Amino acid sequence: MNLRDLMGGAVAAILIGAAGASAAEPTLTVAERNVADEKAVFATVESISVVPARARIGGTVISLKVREGDSVSRGQEIATIGDDKLTLQMNSLDAQIQALQAQASQAQIDYDRTSGLVERGTLPRTKLDEARTALNVAENNLRAKTAERSVVQQQFKEGQVLAPDDGRVLKKMITVGSVVLQGDPIVTVAQQHYKLRLRVPERHARFLKQGDRIRVDGAEAGDAAAKFGTIDLVYPQIEDGRVVADATVPGLGQYFVGDRLRVWISSGERPAFVIPSRFIKTEFGIDTVQLGAPGKTIAVPVQRGREHPTPDMPDGLEILSGLRNGDKLVQP
Repeated sequence: MNLRDLMGGAVAAILIGAAGASAAEPTLTVAERNVADEKAVFATVESISVVPARARIGGTVISLKVREGDSVSRGQEIATIGDDKLTLQMNSLDAQIQALQAQASQAQIDYDRTSGLVERGTLPRTKLDEARTALNVAENNLRAKTAERSVVQQQFKEGQVLAPDDGRVLKKMITVGSVVLQGDPIVTVAQQHYKLRLRVPERHARFLKQGDRIRVDGAEAGDAAAKFGTIDLVYPQIEDGRVVADATVPGLGQYFVGDRLRVWISSGERPAFVIPSRFIKTEFGIDTVQLGAPGKTIAVPVQRGREHPTPDMPDGLEILSGLRNGDKLVQP
């Protein structure tokens, strides 16, 4: 193997470890393989759904316990709505219940007295039936009014506006002191789980399908390593010359809803050399790799392309020329 043969290597293949060598091994064997021809598109971070937290009763907003950007959990109290009419109704019902309790107590006393007189033969049995009926009417009126009070008490509880799901508050619609009606939205909550919404030019539509892998640059994620995700849904309608698709990428919780990211998608396959960047040594502006075996290597110049990370090779780098199938690389 001479230098000329090495420089005439094919431009297409991917580096894999001989017999599945791990990233920690100092040697690798080059083997030709097709890789995804990635294209960069823009995607926006979208919530799975944005739901409003609504008022269940009408009234005046007494307190508001969240602001834009706050995280909330399902059932958490967001705001409190008060209605002075409910307090008046409650006071009125309490007074009526006290009156009915007194009537029921008096009806019970009358029934007991009439029952004793009937047993001694002083009064006819019809009087006992009348007393029993009066007692039943008083007790039923008391139960009905108590149930009516429970309804008003439940309306008091419904003055608490609760978060419909886990997520973040996107926008609040009211301030303390605002008058709201039943069903009015108080805040909007973006559900906790985010997706990426891609808009791909229609010329790439035939390459886009459910289950395809996508890649988000590490710089976009504020991390050194790239993030990988999967396309969940490709919408069947083309909008403004673009195909819309949704993708799931783990770790999108720190993004803002509506944030735009650069995403790499596959638009077919092509052959390419991709090697871990640790096998490349740069001196005086020239990139070289070490070929041979440990202790017996030669430096061969290569032409590097763009970064091409994969889940099993996070530091993958495309090589345009300088390698061919079967070359043995030694980590410098």
